[in-house]
Amino acid sequence: MSAGKDRKSRKPATGAGLDEARAVFMISVAAELADMHPQTLRMYETRGLITPKRSPKNTRLYSLEDVERLRRIQRMTAEEGLNLAGVETVLELELELERARRELARMRERAAELRQQMRAEIERLKRSFRTEMVPYGAYDAREIIPAKGAKAIRIAVQRRQGPGSGDGSRH
Repeated sequence: MSAGKDRKSRKPATGAGLDEARAVFMISVAAELADMHPQTLRMYETRGLITPKRSPKNTRLYSLEDVERLRRIQRMTAEEGLNLAGVETVLELELELERARRELARMRERAAELRQQMRAEIERLKRSFRTEMVPYGAYDAREIIPAKGAKAIRIAVQRRQGPGSGDGSRH
């Protein structure tokens, strides 16, 4: 393989500690890395397609992420035939999609938390019912066999007379 071909086929080395979001390239370097004219970068900035950082002296500074975005814009216009309005729409839709994905992830996390809370509450209720529930109407009182040595206790129950008490009267 020739040295020229080898250099062209390799991706630029980013280095182990290089922050791809850190703006370090001046416009001429960013334009060269993106293989476009600096005036094109200025036009993209005017259209809002790219927003470079500014140095204290107001010099445009681009990051590796910015350069990759410039390359994407170039691919969309050159290879996919989009005009800049189409590129703007695609980039806006990508942002909207990313926001929706983040919101969906938050909602899924919240749903999982709520499911866990509901399971815990159901288990708590089941435990409390097991100790407090007495079967009603399942047995005839005459069929209940008292424990060995237990005395049979009879409790008199008085029923109120009146509406809804089951005394047979109608309202």
